Amino acid sequence: MRVLPAVIIGVAILLASVIWVFVPMLLQEEEFFEGPAIDSGARIEIEMLNQQIEDLRERVDTLTTEVTKLASRPVVADRQVFQAPAPDNNQPFQQDGPNDIIDAYAQVVLIADRRNVNDGLTIAGSRWLAATFGLPRESLDQTCREMTNQRLADKLRLQNVGPIRVRMLQPAIDSLTRVFEKVRATDPDLYDRISTAGSLCVRAIRGTTNRASTHSYGLAVDLNIDGKLDTLGDGKTQLGLTILADFFKEEGWVWGASWRREDSMHFEVSRQKLEEWVRDGKL
Repeated sequence: MRVLPAVIIGVAILLASVIWVFVPMLLQEEEFFEGPAIDSGARIEIEMLNQQIEDLRERVDTLTTEVTKLASRPVVADRQVFQAPAPDNNQPFQQDGPNDIIDAYAQVVLIADRRNVNDGLTIAGSRWLAATFGLPRESLDQTCREMTNQRLADKLRLQNVGPIRVRMLQPAIDSLTRVFEKVRATDPDLYDRISTAGSLCVRAIRGTTNRASTHSYGLAVDLNIDGKLDTLGDGKTQLGLTILADFFKEEGWVWGASWRREDSMHFEVSRQKLEEWVRDGKL
């Protein structure tokens, strides 16, 4: 045990201190006893003390030797070291119990500083979208319908992207593919848990008759972990979505968690990214 050498060293130091401090004092006192008038009782006590001192010196020497021996030994743990058997590559991996890290992805947590999660990015907004691309179809209502805007419809694709299947504009699909590739390379366990609650839905924003959201343009997707839908507007979300949000922000997507009525399943292409695609002729 590591404690034993420390204790022995401490005792040795204490004994050595006693010897070197008190022995000179005793010897100095003995010099004052001159002639036959010396107190025999005191003399006996002095001799007995001298013998005790010699015994202590021998013990110090013994302890010093033991300390030296112990210090030269390798340190061994107080518990038995478990030697793992060599892996059998022919046997499939089996998980004996729940994985706390993987299971935590679906855990609902508060969104920290959610008002600033999209710092540096802005939403396109229905008015900017309509001014830039026109409405996705001539008439809008509360039912999801087909896109009739030819400029956009020609770039609309139904495609498997990473772990999900979406119907979106091609530049958005390409961008989403890059996001998921980074997620898979960085956190494959999270990647396998990603589900979608929908992408394209051409309809009017609730409460309006002529305004369309980014979902109507094929530029947004709703995501969740394990198919569990988020509660709208409660300021909370699944832990896995907070991780995904970092990847989306890096790619230039806005996270709906920052909105006044929090919608943390919602991810949409930012205005900055759309302006870039327009300049590059992708839209």
